Amino acid sequence: MKVSEEKKLEDLESFVISSKMTSLAKENAKNNIFLDAGRGNPNWINKKARLAFNRLVEFGIIESERTINKGDMAGYTEQHGMRQRFEAFLRPEEYKIDDFWLSVLDYIRDDMKLNQDEVIKEFVDGAIGNNYPLPARCLRNTEKIINQYLQTTLYNGVDLKDETSVFTTEGGTAAIVYIFNTLRENKLIHYGDKIAINTPIFTPYIEIPTLNDYQMVEVDLNSDASNNWEIAPGEIDKLLDPSIKLFVVVNPSNPGSKAFSQKDLAEIKEVIKKRPDLMIVTDDVYGTFVENFQTLYSVVPNNTLLVYSFSKLFGATGWRLGLVAAHDQNVFDKIISELPDKDKKELEKRYGSVEFDPSKMKFIDRLVADSRSISLYHTAGLSTPQQIMEDLFSLTHLVNKNQTDSYIETSKRIVGKRYTDLHDSLNYPKDESGDNSKYYSIIDIYNVAERKYGKDFRNYLENNFEQLDFLVNLAQKNGVVLMDGVGFGTHPGCLRVSQANLPTEDYRLIGNQVMQLLADYHKQFIEHKVKTSNEFMAPKN
Repeated sequence: MKVSEEKKLEDLESFVISSKMTSLAKENAKNNIFLDAGRGNPNWINKKARLAFNRLVEFGIIESERTINKGDMAGYTEQHGMRQRFEAFLRPEEYKIDDFWLSVLDYIRDDMKLNQDEVIKEFVDGAIGNNYPLPARCLRNTEKIINQYLQTTLYNGVDLKDETSVFTTEGGTAAIVYIFNTLRENKLIHYGDKIAINTPIFTPYIEIPTLNDYQMVEVDLNSDASNNWEIAPGEIDKLLDPSIKLFVVVNPSNPGSKAFSQKDLAEIKEVIKKRPDLMIVTDDVYGTFVENFQTLYSVVPNNTLLVYSFSKLFGATGWRLGLVAAHDQNVFDKIISELPDKDKKELEKRYGSVEFDPSKMKFIDRLVADSRSISLYHTAGLSTPQQIMEDLFSLTHLVNKNQTDSYIETSKRIVGKRYTDLHDSLNYPKDESGDNSKYYSIIDIYNVAERKYGKDFRNYLENNFEQLDFLVNLAQKNGVVLMDGVGFGTHPGCLRVSQANLPTEDYRLIGNQVMQLLADYHKQFIEHKVKTSNEFMAPKN
């Protein structure tokens, strides 16, 4: 690839650059195996929830046939006695997954104290998708189950399940888009406002605020390799600036993989005491990969919107299963209630067609309405089969009760082994702290170069090649795709490696290919030195 083309690539979004690298890597010069460690989708799935979903659909069709059964047409379902009929349908001696369903029935009755007929009716209708989502924000029992899941996986002992409202969304990415849009529509953010971002961070959080739609000014709270990607000392104090309206974090971070420490969480809590008006969005999709993880939402719930996705832990990126959670008493509603009369009247007009008293419409319900441009509010909401899959993923964890969840522990071991193999093959320092999710690694290629060949070689790489040169050659020559870290907010030379989406044995191969390419660059460096030395020693005419 020409230097001019590499310069153009630098202006593209990181995931677009990665897709360009993919086409180069598949036709690599060395005919190496194609290794794409650029994307974050895991190469494992949770089979229990999927098998349970299939059984639910089968039962749902049988239930529908009870009312209408004419060829390929079946009818509607009836709630009365549904739990009994479902239990009679289950055959654990023939279908192992039915043992899980029996555990779910017990859990719904004994632990959640819910009406079993009502819950099974919601599950069945949801799975077969025979009606609109109602309520649009989240099915009633689904919200209770998801809240229980969030509390047991992310809150670290803080009880918020009965004070939290959930809006299920088409993955975490939809949640991000909806939040920014509704913040703007409700006058909570304006053009030119400051937004604080804990960098490096998932690229949309850097890019969305700068779009013409928002034109916000970014204030970085930096993390770097010298502190194992933990937020740098003193950075949290930046949030005391009253001109900063919104603080956005990914926790654990992407790509740094570092969760906020208890010290960080305590500092943010102190900031909120002085800045009770500060709005926070925390994206915690990788939280389950960290021991004793605690979300910022459980520390300052009144100021925080929680974004979560089931995609990474459960191998469900294609399902698009996400959510936004908000405390029933929150700063978002408070600020709306204190807006100038002119703004309030505008918002009453905006939401007046879908709410009798728009002034009482909660922020999270405004999210739902805005997600369908208000006028389609009556058909809003995540599809019911997707919502039921969120239920089932949640229940695979919940039925363990106080026992260790072997599925979650296995996922941690998988990414941990890949992390270790990659770092060992590069002779690169490891972070073995409990706050490291190990889902991604940021590899500073200049650091690797210096450790292997010395400071002069590092300087040669930094000063003689475009930012993306190493990344392009790694794909074009060696068949390996990694992601440029600059788009996430790192310094040049940092590459993001996903430890999720390739077979474990491939991570040593990736490390070896990186080292082979570095050896090629080092050969050029030696030739450059010899040429420079000969030119210096040549007699002058």
